[in-house]
Amino acid sequence: MMRKVKAIRIALGSAIPVLVLAIWQLAVEFDLLNPMLFPGPISIFHDFYDMVRSGELFHHLGISVMRAMVGFLIGGASGLIIGIAVGLFRRTEQLLDPTIQMLRTVPLLAITPLFILWFGFGELSKILLISMGAFFPLYVNSFLGVRNVDAKLFDVARVLEFSRLHQITKVVLPAAMPNILLGMRLSLSVSWLCLVVAELMGADQGIGYLIQDARAYLRTGVVFVGIFIFAIVGKLTDSLVRVLEAKLLKWQDSYRG
Repeated sequence: MMRKVKAIRIALGSAIPVLVLAIWQLAVEFDLLNPMLFPGPISIFHDFYDMVRSGELFHHLGISVMRAMVGFLIGGASGLIIGIAVGLFRRTEQLLDPTIQMLRTVPLLAITPLFILWFGFGELSKILLISMGAFFPLYVNSFLGVRNVDAKLFDVARVLEFSRLHQITKVVLPAAMPNILLGMRLSLSVSWLCLVVAELMGADQGIGYLIQDARAYLRTGVVFVGIFIFAIVGKLTDSLVRVLEAKLLKWQDSYRG
């Protein structure tokens, strides 16, 4: 029964992409689209296969994934820790939150030229840009998660004489986990967005560089391969967090549609 439900869910989730690809291929076959600008899915798959066989795709993908993960770990961990601290202590909120909220409203694209001027086109500027993008979603959601914890739980923790560490690990984190996991999903998506920006602005390796190089040589199929790779890897990371949600939030009795 569970397998049948899973198969139906996968089929429903795949229906729209499969339909779009079929219509796209038919449009190319009937000359409704210019194959130089919109190569068909079959042509794109051939480019994908050639890049996989040559090892070029995995080389650039590995570098992009490493950049995104390092930036996410630095920015996400900072956002989580500071968000919990600001949520727990009002003095910390009064000290840090106004500045962080002000920085949060500054578009990342406006900061990118400064990062390049300060740190050059090397790895440091890219990782810092990704870290900054990953920081804010986890910070905001961690802060809101702590503030949404029922005050009665803190009263119980005081009665049981929990230390501050036990209050955080036994009360705050479990109760704030839905918000934290939401922040993690948003941070991962922003990390991929910032990675694209960083690699398109200046890189000699990575999927973003691959797209930029293919655009310069009118290899439109390779551009689409890069876009699809970003979409697929982004979806996989989002699905990984959803698996964590299913395991860590089993206790929730929430509406599922």
